[in-house]
Amino acid sequence: MIDSHCHLDLPEFEPDWQDVLHRALENGVQRILLPGTTQAGWQRQHKMAAEHEQLDVAFGWHPYFFPDNPKQAINALREWLQATTIAPLAIGEIGIDGAVETPVDEQQTFFEAQLQLANEWQLPVILHHRRSHHLLLESLKRCRFQHGGVVHAFSGSEQVAQQYIEAGFKLGIGGTITYSRAQKTRQTVAGIPLDHLLLETDAPDMPMAGRQGVRNEPQFIGEVANTLAELKGVTLAEVAERTSANYFDLFGSRTHCK
Repeated sequence: MIDSHCHLDLPEFEPDWQDVLHRALENGVQRILLPGTTQAGWQRQHKMAAEHEQLDVAFGWHPYFFPDNPKQAINALREWLQATTIAPLAIGEIGIDGAVETPVDEQQTFFEAQLQLANEWQLPVILHHRRSHHLLLESLKRCRFQHGGVVHAFSGSEQVAQQYIEAGFKLGIGGTITYSRAQKTRQTVAGIPLDHLLLETDAPDMPMAGRQGVRNEPQFIGEVANTLAELKGVTLAEVAERTSANYFDLFGSRTHCK
């Protein structure tokens, strides 16, 4: 199994991240992708990935951390992409969040600047969304973005899912589907072919059902895979094999060439 979205570089993991990684590997996790959120975070990600070949990285500015000077921030990201010795698999986590204070028009402009960087580097993107599917899809079309990516923590209708799939995107499926009350998301996911899905934890956030109030970890991704297998009426082995193949098809990795 592959955890396609885990923030192992965040402070919640600082005291024991190597132990967290070890537990994940012991529980069948082959690789973990660390999405970028801030400039300081890129440096921590780089250090971690340099120490452990099972870690992949992506670099980007998360909308939660909207910079004071967006133009300067884009230049910083461009310079980092040129300087890093760990090849990123994507630009991300980037996107638009309709629940934060930063005006969405400013977020969209900044998002599109990062999409243009992804175009320049011919890299897929990792999308963050909240009340913003229509804006993200609008930007992808306006920027003529054709390198695909993953919609992190997908929640939405089958119609929205199909729009992303047609744009070349996979859908990231995490702990939300382990909650029986998440009927709409579970129903949508059940109707989407496995070829379009990736597993993720979003650790330390998005805890699994029954683990509320406890730090999420990549070792628990099997609970997402088990639920997905149940929803789709397939075996756990099939979910693990297909979602891992989807990961390499989309991102490649430091040990698998596209």
